[in-house]
Amino acid sequence: MSVTRLKRKNRRDKAEAARRRQSLKIQNFKPVAKGVDIEKIKEEFKAKKAAAK
Repeated sequence: MSVTRLKRKNRRDKAEAARRRQSLKIQNFKPVAKGVDIEKIKEEFKAKKAAAK
């Protein structure tokens, strides 16, 4: 008996694996954290509070 692979099934399997890889990449994606100056933000809030009074 000879073993044969259907081309259609092979394409489907590869496409399914590609979709799975892509979804795993999307799930593991972390956005780039930009450097945030917390002290500067606190000063801005104080300035806004002072301006409101």
